[in-house]
Amino acid sequence: MFTRLIQSTSFSTMVNRKIRTALLQLNVGSDRETNLKHAANKIAEAKKGGAELVALSECFNSPYGTKFFDQYAEIIPGGPSCAMLSNAAKEHGIYIVGGTIPERCDSKLYNTCTVWNSNGEMIAKYRKMHLFDIDIPGGITFKESEALSAGNNLVTFKIGDVKFGLGICYDLRFEELAKLYRQENCDMLIYPAAFNMTTGPLHWELLQRSRAVDNQVFVCTISPARGEKGYIAWGHTQVTNPWGKVLATANSKEEIVYCDLNLSECDEVRQQIPVFPQRRTDIYNTILTK
Repeated sequence: MFTRLIQSTSFSTMVNRKIRTALLQLNVGSDRETNLKHAANKIAEAKKGGAELVALSECFNSPYGTKFFDQYAEIIPGGPSCAMLSNAAKEHGIYIVGGTIPERCDSKLYNTCTVWNSNGEMIAKYRKMHLFDIDIPGGITFKESEALSAGNNLVTFKIGDVKFGLGICYDLRFEELAKLYRQENCDMLIYPAAFNMTTGPLHWELLQRSRAVDNQVFVCTISPARGEKGYIAWGHTQVTNPWGKVLATANSKEEIVYCDLNLSECDEVRQQIPVFPQRRTDIYNTILTK
């Protein structure tokens, strides 16, 4: 099932399918109030840098880990993190992809991404669909399903005539999800994420370039900055274009990654290499079953 929460904008740049993005790779500590104030300050800085769309990382308001999800969980949109995101979007007249926050709903917890328009209204809410359950001997063992429930809906939103699809971290590994978004004519896929020091060096850039090339879309990923204890994020927030070229990337430390994107590149590459109409859907296909 797709959820489409769509809000248009009067941004003049979107008429030409261009948008200046800012991806916030931030240091995250154990104090939620401090994290939120820091994120709000960096959103303001990104606005001063000309950003029209700002995106934050997975768990930008709290430490990442199964033991933290219940402690930091909030009701959406009633919690303090949503209040900050709404106020910042309205104050600065921008769109914000609010990374992820642990969400409490009834008796379940989710890892949830929210999107806010320039009026401070929540226009999309995506719950992480693929839970990060892995066991790499000598590397990392992690089981999100010990604390979290999985979401079941794909979510898109629009700014002007540009369409975005949402995923979170481990979702990046599942090409079928990206393919379904492409079939919905998305131009950009945004993944708040926090790859680790085992999988990050090998797979982070590779997966993004693969999703971009396979589906002829822009891919933006936003990581926390690398810490020194607990779950250590790889960092390297990145923007990749539909040709699979890395347009901008961070290192491991705190940084704002700016990138001026021309979404018309999607139209160009799809015309020049028309793989989607050439797919043999009489033999194989990717379909939405729920």
